[in-house]
Amino acid sequence: MIKNFLLIALRNLKKDFWYSLLNILGLTIGITFSLFLIFYITDELNYDRQNKKADRIYRINTYVHEKDKNTDIAITQLPLGPTMKKDYPEVEEMVRLNGRERTLFKSGDNSFYETKVYYADSTLFNVFTVKFVEGTAATALQAPFDIVISKSLAKKYFGKQQAVGKTLRTVYDVYKVTGVIEDVPKNSHIRYDMLISMSTLLRNNQGQDNWGSFNNFTYLLLKPGAHPQQVNKQLADVYKKFVDPIFKQFNITMRYDAQNITSIHLHSNLQFEPEELGSMSYIWIFSAVAFFMLLIACINYMNLTTARSARRAKEIGIRKVTGSSKKQLVAQFLGESLFTSLIAVLLSVLLVMLLLSMFNSISGKTFTVGNLFQPSNIVLLLGIVLFTGLVGGSYPAFYLSAFKPVGILKGALSKASGNINLRRTLVVLQFSISMIMLICTWVVYSQLSYVRNKDLGFNKDQVMTVTINTGEDERSKIFAMNNDFRTLPGIQAVGAANSYPGSPNINLNLFNVQTNTGHVDKAIESYGIDEYYLNTLGIKIVKGRNFSGPPDTSHSIIVNEAMVKYFSWGDPIGKRLKFPGDTSNNYLEVIGVYHDFNQKSLYNPIAPLILFYSPNGNIIELKMNAANKTSISKVEATWKKYFPQLPFEYKFLDENYNSQYVADQKRGKIFAAFSILTIIITGLGLLGLTAFTTQQRQKEISIRRVLGASTMQMVKMITQNYLWLALIAAVIAFPVAWYFMNRWLQIFPYNVGLSVLPFLISAMVILVTAVATAGFHSARAALSKPAKNLRTE
Repeated sequence: MIKNFLLIALRNLKKDFWYSLLNILGLTIGITFSLFLIFYITDELNYDRQNKKADRIYRINTYVHEKDKNTDIAITQLPLGPTMKKDYPEVEEMVRLNGRERTLFKSGDNSFYETKVYYADSTLFNVFTVKFVEGTAATALQAPFDIVISKSLAKKYFGKQQAVGKTLRTVYDVYKVTGVIEDVPKNSHIRYDMLISMSTLLRNNQGQDNWGSFNNFTYLLLKPGAHPQQVNKQLADVYKKFVDPIFKQFNITMRYDAQNITSIHLHSNLQFEPEELGSMSYIWIFSAVAFFMLLIACINYMNLTTARSARRAKEIGIRKVTGSSKKQLVAQFLGESLFTSLIAVLLSVLLVMLLLSMFNSISGKTFTVGNLFQPSNIVLLLGIVLFTGLVGGSYPAFYLSAFKPVGILKGALSKASGNINLRRTLVVLQFSISMIMLICTWVVYSQLSYVRNKDLGFNKDQVMTVTINTGEDERSKIFAMNNDFRTLPGIQAVGAANSYPGSPNINLNLFNVQTNTGHVDKAIESYGIDEYYLNTLGIKIVKGRNFSGPPDTSHSIIVNEAMVKYFSWGDPIGKRLKFPGDTSNNYLEVIGVYHDFNQKSLYNPIAPLILFYSPNGNIIELKMNAANKTSISKVEATWKKYFPQLPFEYKFLDENYNSQYVADQKRGKIFAAFSILTIIITGLGLLGLTAFTTQQRQKEISIRRVLGASTMQMVKMITQNYLWLALIAAVIAFPVAWYFMNRWLQIFPYNVGLSVLPFLISAMVILVTAVATAGFHSARAALSKPAKNLRTE
């Protein structure tokens, strides 16, 4: 019986080859790119799952509350972890990681800047799952200046030689390699290439009892059965005992919260996160897109199969008369559908293998062909075969098997073309989904373009950034080097600072601020600049003056307009700030106000910002006429004159700033690509459907042509149905797209807003696609010779 079913399925595929090809092609495209989305979603959902104890590992976050401001951060104080382990039995182990700034490491002639460097407790290997390539967890990170490096770094510094026992040098220190570990998987919320023993940082007992400084990621490994809510209660006790006495006097409260590490990537929106975060909203969006792509492909199959039902009417009637039951016919048609989807899945596997590197470059993932053939993905492929086969073939199977044999053999269904109302409903659904995706794509790209091109209050174009990581004894060279930079042709201006727009490294300090009625304590962001920094970035002073030189070092500060507005200063010049608790006569005085600029991404409103005078900042900004090789080589030569021991590396400020939107840009590209593919799949289905329906109406078209109807009248008659279906789809799609896009735009304090343009253009695209497809086939049918069509009817 199975052999007979297969033979019939193959004959039907061959009989209607072009329609079968369209069916398989639509399914293949839908399945291929749904697989890519499923891989992406699975990877995002599996962040940190490589840790065997992941369900028991919790990071402690800090939520700071001021009178009119909340600051949520992913870091805590140094003593918190040891205190929790010591005093609370629910905590099995703790580990702290303290990020180190970009640092130059050397081994022989090899020297590289490293950024993913952390001080860490040796207990890290008891908490996280780490595989050692050289050395063991028992001997790693035990003593001061012990360092553990990744396998990639071991190869970079030492080649094929054994790394354990060798040394790595910085400007002042020498570190002994005590272990080499496998690279941390990319789907980890925190990734490190180097781990330095925490005892190195604490060797002088620095900060071990400091409950006022926040600079560590703290992780707790709970004992089996321990509940995080109980730990949160204990964290509240720790806060009352150690932290509240410090901050209560400043009217600042805070709380701690234990967050499981598996939820950090998709559910955190805290400051100071160590890696780029994902978004659960995109997971839902991409899940919907994957489902809709499969659904549209299945709709195509259902439409074409039901439209072709009349072609198989005689076969069904004869089989019923000769004894075939309804169950056998249902099994036959579902079997054909499953066979078609199996062919499509096999072709999809080949396409995935061919396009995998392209998808990796768009998504930023590192999938391999091996991922495709993991047991879970093989089960997934079988599930897709069943889903597309049963969903796509279910209605045609039950519809065709329900035909009455007597009516069929009398010719009552010889001119049938299936359930036309169902097909119209499915076409409307396809059109609606396609319009929604087009509208969403347009809005997403408009917003991303807006954040890239919005006036940020500073000039980021053609600004080269170089960073000097060296000791304080060499900082004096920076001033002289900057003066030499200014003499180079093609260099307009040079400024120095301790941070820059878009940098995550910015201080948040508590200040006692003079107001119009008294003083208030407020946490405000700040960093140091020299007198040339504002001019280099094109930031204007709107009141008072800029820094003039070393005399401004002790007391002078300049503030932004947002700070003036926040504290309702009528005249900000002369207003004073102090560090809370400072009983001396030291103070900071406002000498100028500069125009607001976006220090952070456009996900954040402009906040108060204080700038100090710091003439030897280690971040140099060079405004260039044109960033060509000649100019860059001259800058490098000047650099080598002062810092020959440091590798010359540079970036451009616009690239640095826009890197904050890289994740959104990747997701936007994915969404746009899949929106276009949805249109293509819809178009393929429409192409086959209109071709078949116009073929079935060939006699009607020929008769109308004989009676004097023009080609344009025939085209209008066929296409107007699809025109109405597209308009109905627009009525459904517009409010749905508006609702979701309006909600998405609310996460941006500065957004492009919703206009009618994306809605009108998406509707036009679908209308043109539908009319063009239907018009082509109807014109082709109308231009054929009526006499020939009527003679062969």
